[in-house]
Amino acid sequence: MTSNDDVLEIAIANELREIVGAAAKVDAFCEERELSPEIAYAVNLSIDEILTNTISYGYDDDEPHRIEIIVRLEGAALIVVIVDDSAPFDLSATPEADLEATLDEREVGGLGLFLVHQMMDNVEYERVDGCNVVTLTKSTAGTD
Repeated sequence: MTSNDDVLEIAIANELREIVGAAAKVDAFCEERELSPEIAYAVNLSIDEILTNTISYGYDDDEPHRIEIIVRLEGAALIVVIVDDSAPFDLSATPEADLEATLDEREVGGLGLFLVHQMMDNVEYERVDGCNVVTLTKSTAGTD
């Protein structure tokens, strides 16, 4: 992990247990910059959903893979970039979620990505050099 005043870089392995440590680092980054707990929560929930999907479904082998998370404060926005070498998966389109259905009726999957789109102000995806690059943007305006 490296950090300067407004950038936090985290590298984790493709193991679900690594998400907790990354979340703690993101929380500390937000707290040190006096960002609201609501922003930290939204960002961490979004990172958790993306990492869980990537680690659970993105790899077709049991080999270790490196996932990078870069968090940076740019003016009144918190930008999160997640880079992984898993199978291509474009999550930038807002998924449909049937919020009226009961748990028994609801289709499995999709709700996490729906939440990411609800929590973040912008979600972008691109495939670069065999890697997924997801960019999340959350406004910090009005936080003290």
